[in-house]
Amino acid sequence: MHDFTILVIPGAFAASVASTLDILATAATVSERLGLAAPRWRVCGPQPGAVALGHGLQLHVQPIEQSTDDQSCWVIPGIGVSDIDQLESRLAEPWTAPFLSVLSDHIANGREIAASCSAVFLLHAAGLLDGRRVTTSWWLAPHLQRLAPGCHVDPDFMVLADHPLTTAGAAFAQTDLMLHLLRRRLSPAIADAVGKALLLDRRQLQSPFVIPAVLVQGNALISRLIAEIEKSLPELASVKTLAANVGMSERTLARHVHKATGHSTRQLIQRVQLHKARALLESGEHSVEAISALVGYQDPTALRRLMRRLLNATPRQLRQR
Repeated sequence: MHDFTILVIPGAFAASVASTLDILATAATVSERLGLAAPRWRVCGPQPGAVALGHGLQLHVQPIEQSTDDQSCWVIPGIGVSDIDQLESRLAEPWTAPFLSVLSDHIANGREIAASCSAVFLLHAAGLLDGRRVTTSWWLAPHLQRLAPGCHVDPDFMVLADHPLTTAGAAFAQTDLMLHLLRRRLSPAIADAVGKALLLDRRQLQSPFVIPAVLVQGNALISRLIAEIEKSLPELASVKTLAANVGMSERTLARHVHKATGHSTRQLIQRVQLHKARALLESGEHSVEAISALVGYQDPTALRRLMRRLLNATPRQLRQR
């Protein structure tokens, strides 16, 4: 019996696969020291034999053998693509259809699946996301939400569990995902020991890594809005003004912004403010009070609250990074 089945697909992000195996191997070592049961795992793929990972690396995998006795959580590291067109091309490859079928069967049998980054799109393709709350790489989240309107995609979180699915953010969120699974399926003590042994911090949010310009993804409207918001600082353009400048009602603008970024217009404004404030903090040239005024906050306390909520950090912590 296995605790985890690691599903390695062609072209998988090599670092995500390697970190998964390293975390499990470390968990086996520390569990012995703690006198606890060690994790048991197997490495499988849509096709048995050598699977080509990203950057020319290869890994030997077993065939996926479905069984009613299989109680393991199936774990899928990221596919290894961040371009939407390339992602859609990967999902049309010959191995995909039978692989999606076994994913659906595993869930139908009452089992669990965990996926990170672009691998979450496999769960959508298998029809598993309806009614679920999930996350993925923050820059891919708006695209996933458009593809899967029946689920709620929350790009702020690093890991989201909505039984029987657990999803995680960008490629290196695979480490956060594995620590979460070790904590829940085996022991918090093992997860904590692995985190300390490998110097892995528990990160709850993707928000600190969001760059407003990357949200554009070729969207001329969002690009224009971000430029106007940045140009308006410190006065700060209102939602009403932004809508008027692009010839839309506030409601229509909100719909376009949410479709493109997964955020409201007000949240987009806040992210531009926050990105500017963070850059100023890290430069070390201004006080928090001065930075607050430069990004449109008269009250430094309001900026501190925003940083705590979206970045899970204080201005002092950001300045020290």
